[in-house]
Formats: sequence, C-alpha cells, structure tokens
Amino acid sequence: MDIRRVPYDHPDAVKLDAEVQAEYHVRYGDGGDSTPMHPVDFTPPNGIYLIAYDEAGVPVASGGWRVQNANGEGNLDGDAELKRMYVIEQMRGRGLARRILAALEDDARAAGRLRMVLETGTQQPEAIALYTSSGYAPCEKFGYYRFHEDSRCYAKPL
Repeated sequence: MDIRRVPYDHPDAVKLDAEVQAEYHVRYGDGGDSTPMHPVDFTPPNGIYLIAYDEAGVPVASGGWRVQNANGEGNLDGDAELKRMYVIEQMRGRGLARRILAALEDDARAAGRLRMVLETGTQQPEAIALYTSSGYAPCEKFGYYRFHEDSRCYAKPL
C-alpha cells in the first residue's frame, strides 16, 4: 500500500469523498456530512490529507486531520480533528484504516497537537470499534453535529 499526502481537493480525494458521502446518506438518510470543510483546512500547518493507493494506483482509503482550537463548538486548544476516514468496501478488513489513523496521529503529534478528536455516529459501529480499540475514549460532544442524538465524539491524547 502506498500512502500519499495529497490536497483535500485532489481528484482522488474528491472521488473518495463522494463515496463516503453516499455511504453516510445510506446509513443516516440525510444526504451526507454537512460539516463545513475547505482544502486549506488540510494544508500544512493546518493539517494533512492522506490517500492510500493499491498496487495498481487505485485510491482505496483516505483520512485527514485539521487544526481545531477552543471555539464555540466545543473544541479545546491543541485539538486535531480527524475527518473523512474511509476505506472502499472491497478493501475493508485489511488494516488500512489503522495504518492511516496511525500516520495521521503521528503527523498531528509532530505538529504539536495535544489530542486527536473525532465525531462519528451510531450507524457506524465499525468506526466506533476502530477508534475505541485504538485508544479513543468518549468525550464531550463538539462540532457541527454536537446536538444530534446519533452523534458520538471521541478523543485520544497525543
């Protein structure tokens, strides 16, 4: 697997984002994640965006982190927010999400971030299992969906 740093608006990132949005719509019936995000959010030093490519150069997984500090949405100074973790269906169960997660945590730590935070939902039990088995614990809700009943937030010290 070849994991590359790419811009958030790279064509492969846009393709995978469309796929994850379609999956969110199937799971939640709400058209996908409406959290505002911009390519600059994932441009160093604000964060990074990663894509994993298979041996044929096909994009098969993605994920990124972006800087968050104390704000009116519940974040704390030093937060790195995990976004758009996704593995295409036929590549799941091979450890790709764990590899991307570890790379993102290492990068956020090197950038001086203090904790990694993420928001997921009750209709994503696989994500919840990944994060809890990777050392994430429930935390106070934050972000765009903090008032939604299905929202679940997790954090891990870096």
